Amino acid sequence: MTRYREFHRRSIEAPEDFWRDEARRIHWETPFETVLDRSNPPFARWFVGGRTNLCHNAVDRHLAERAQQNALVYVSTETGIERRYTYAELYAEINRMAAVMRSLGVKRGDRVLIYLPMIPEAVFAMLACARLGAIHSVVFGGFAAPSLAARIDDATPALIVTADAGARGGKVIDYTPLVDEALARAKHKPPHVLRIDRQLAPERLNASYLVDYEPLREQFFDAHVPCEWLESNEPSYVLYTSGTTGRPKGVVRDVGGYAVALAASMEYIYEGRAGDTMFTASDIGWVVGHSYIIYAPLIAGLTTVMYEGTPIRPDGGIWWRLVEQHRINLMFTAPTGLRVLKKQDPALLKKYNLSSLRTLFLAGEPLDEPTASWISDALGKPIVDNYWQTETGWPMLAIQRGVEALPAKLGSPGVPVYGYDLTLRNEQTGEVCAAGEKGVITLGYPLPPGCMSTVWGDDRRFVSTYWSSVPDQQLYSTFDWGIQDDDGYVTILGRTDDVINVAGHRLGTREIEEAISSHKAVAEVAVVGVADPLKGQVALAFVVLRDADRYAADKARLKLEAELVSTVDRQLGAIARPARVHFVAMLPKTRSGKLLRRAIAALAEGRDPGDLPTIEDASALQQVRDALAAAAGGKT
Repeated sequence: MTRYREFHRRSIEAPEDFWRDEARRIHWETPFETVLDRSNPPFARWFVGGRTNLCHNAVDRHLAERAQQNALVYVSTETGIERRYTYAELYAEINRMAAVMRSLGVKRGDRVLIYLPMIPEAVFAMLACARLGAIHSVVFGGFAAPSLAARIDDATPALIVTADAGARGGKVIDYTPLVDEALARAKHKPPHVLRIDRQLAPERLNASYLVDYEPLREQFFDAHVPCEWLESNEPSYVLYTSGTTGRPKGVVRDVGGYAVALAASMEYIYEGRAGDTMFTASDIGWVVGHSYIIYAPLIAGLTTVMYEGTPIRPDGGIWWRLVEQHRINLMFTAPTGLRVLKKQDPALLKKYNLSSLRTLFLAGEPLDEPTASWISDALGKPIVDNYWQTETGWPMLAIQRGVEALPAKLGSPGVPVYGYDLTLRNEQTGEVCAAGEKGVITLGYPLPPGCMSTVWGDDRRFVSTYWSSVPDQQLYSTFDWGIQDDDGYVTILGRTDDVINVAGHRLGTREIEEAISSHKAVAEVAVVGVADPLKGQVALAFVVLRDADRYAADKARLKLEAELVSTVDRQLGAIARPARVHFVAMLPKTRSGKLLRRAIAALAEGRDPGDLPTIEDASALQQVRDALAAAAGGKT
């Protein structure tokens, strides 16, 4: 591990020298004056005074050498459409989109909320924002109207970009009523909604704020919009992530640091070379989609594959067919996708020529050993796990094969990545944990380039949420438990807070609780995340009813459970849907009234909840046990 350790040590002990060298990977219209400004901890500013542009680095600067190379390959098994865009064609589409946005009043510093399915126009819109110096905020297309409204009010966008519909698993999802309801709920009213008409949803009477994209695209077909050169620390985007409160956090990313971090990661972690093809099976609504469908592959001069569909439609071989058809070299997905494919016909893995594929990367949730062993044996290719968060924007644990090809250890995403001063700390004392001792994964100050710079509109929340959990020390908490072995490999054990990870999607249990509590039959509710063999975790809800006698019959409780699940669907979207709703007479609490969620989760997973000296009424634990036993026996 000599080369890796020396490389990592230099990045921590001499960050200015280390990142000055890495900054040469991107174009600076104006050179930076200072590599790192630490004058206002825990905030850090990278490449101060330098002016650059993400769109220029992703597209414009490649035109001289690779104008006719494919930049974006789009495949939709939902609609049967496939399109390819060279760097020159992508450049032209971005300019058209940027001109359309500018004609609708979008200017530097404005927010643009993007609520789109996985279609090329989503890429055009994000890069057009970057070109204009506008701040994009992409909202996952599966979010329900109340969640969308909350993000509209927080970001106060000058424009919303949406589509008539999305599609998944053969089912059309009509976006128009969702946007209409969100705008009716939101206090902020953007002047325009730009709609991409895919002709999937029924024709509707246009609201006064609705503008169709295609006529404007034709109007600005030959447009050229110059790049806005932004100071390195100006915001590039806001991406919302769940927290322990019902109010989502707007993670703010800068421009220069993000570009440098992604460019470096493509060599050191993903071993991507200009001209390679990368397929990241994620969604542009998540950070993986931002970083490794769009920005990083294009900054590094790769071809990126964007896929609309599921891993099993038309059959469980679709991803492998894409690898063969498009000569994909690098593939990136989440363990849940592989667990789905593991159930498919094994012959589908042998059906296609996968010789072009060099490496399969996995992230988004802990990778279990059986899945890792299965896919490694099936593919005969390196499987590289990596661990990171919306907040970091790029990996903080990985085997950095571009630095040194260390051996993988099943169950561990790897060792700390360069730039991250990562330690495991005792939750109570803040002391560094010994090897093999469970602790909270923390990062030292400053965070490296590309990490979040603050919470949108709320610097105080940035400090109080992330930098205040370890007493008397300036440490960023990931809120994840881990164990580090003698070689430095870290294994992720789960969350320390009330955020759960369902198939790579982070969900706040508080948000789900608030949705369920809105039903008139509910007096109290606790939602916990429990281990699931397919999705990693699922949400379980434990509900105390206002009038239990009214729902004493099994049929009445089944009907109510369906209503509560439907309530979550309407307010948060299907991704937040609880796997089950259990009814209890009381919830386990401390004498001070705090819900004992960890004890509930332990019981749901068949574990000992441990000693609970502060519990108010121990019989509440038996209520949970009985409810779980009844469900296991097929009763409500």
